[in-house]
Amino acid sequence: MDRRRRFGLTAGGQRRADRERAHPGSLRARRGDCHRTRSAPGYGTPVPTATLPSPIPPSSIPGILDVTIARGARARPDAPPDLVIEVPHGATATADFTALAAQLTSPLPDRLVEFFHVNTDAGAPELALATATHLVLDQPARTAAVLRCRIPRTFIDCNRRIDAPAAAFEAGKLTPGLMPWIATAEDRALLRAAYDRYTAAVQRAIAALGGEGAVVQLHSYAPRTVDVEVDLQIVDSLRRAYQPDREPSWPLRPEVDVIGTAIDGTRHAPAGVVEALRGELAALGIAVADSATYPLHPGTLAWDHAIARPGRALCVEIRRDLLADPFAPFVEMRIGAAKVARLAAPLSRALARWWPPATP
Repeated sequence: MDRRRRFGLTAGGQRRADRERAHPGSLRARRGDCHRTRSAPGYGTPVPTATLPSPIPPSSIPGILDVTIARGARARPDAPPDLVIEVPHGATATADFTALAAQLTSPLPDRLVEFFHVNTDAGAPELALATATHLVLDQPARTAAVLRCRIPRTFIDCNRRIDAPAAAFEAGKLTPGLMPWIATAEDRALLRAAYDRYTAAVQRAIAALGGEGAVVQLHSYAPRTVDVEVDLQIVDSLRRAYQPDREPSWPLRPEVDVIGTAIDGTRHAPAGVVEALRGELAALGIAVADSATYPLHPGTLAWDHAIARPGRALCVEIRRDLLADPFAPFVEMRIGAAKVARLAAPLSRALARWWPPATP
């Protein structure tokens, strides 16, 4: 079967999506929300059929947010989502970077696109959509919404409190919200406006969740923790760090890390879902860590989800070599359909612990 039809895309719809990927919306010229669902690059993961109708509010916003709704066969067409999967670092295509870079007036470091590819969450958007699709197939009365940010974190990070001091991020082993090469007031205003529109849309989506609704923030990270300064020399520093004789010396990250424990040791991750995830992935030989890479930090919007919905919010990091085929840090990565499918089914089954079957 044509993969485009599996996800409700006609051939004409796919051509429109292709044109939009090649020419993403300008943040300066296109201010109005776009009331449609868009298919993002690489979403052709071969998973079983699910209905993807028009989105509920919030709608997609060109250059800022893609909204996709997966609705089970028995779900009411007007039902609020049971699950929101947010991908705040979902700008993974080179076109995402170049479209926004062209609108900025700040002098950017040479070859900054290489840092973009090292630092963005390649594979997370594909895994999010595949997971949502599996969930509503297994639980056909459910509805899931996937929110994919299209603002490159190379310029502004939509999972950060932008006004938090830099020292707070350093304490939590996090990159800053606004990058140091954004030097002009015009650029700061442009990026902050885009950030505000994205975060407001996410808040609306979470507010629209049903009473038993839950939210997942999904990330991918590079296989190794590379200790370099995020400054104007970032690309040169990364190139040195990834030299073949040096890369293996950096600490290897967990294949899957649940980011749910705060700096003070307080656990915020939903225990039942995490236990189920460990069981599901153990069958694949994959261990699940507990905030081993970095803590759940109050300078992130993942923290807000956990505090606002106790026991109904989960933040997960997936090591990028489990998704990319192959992992190649400085270029746009090809995401392996089989790799995505291998993780999507067990992840969706673990998330289903939020909605156990009714007892007869």
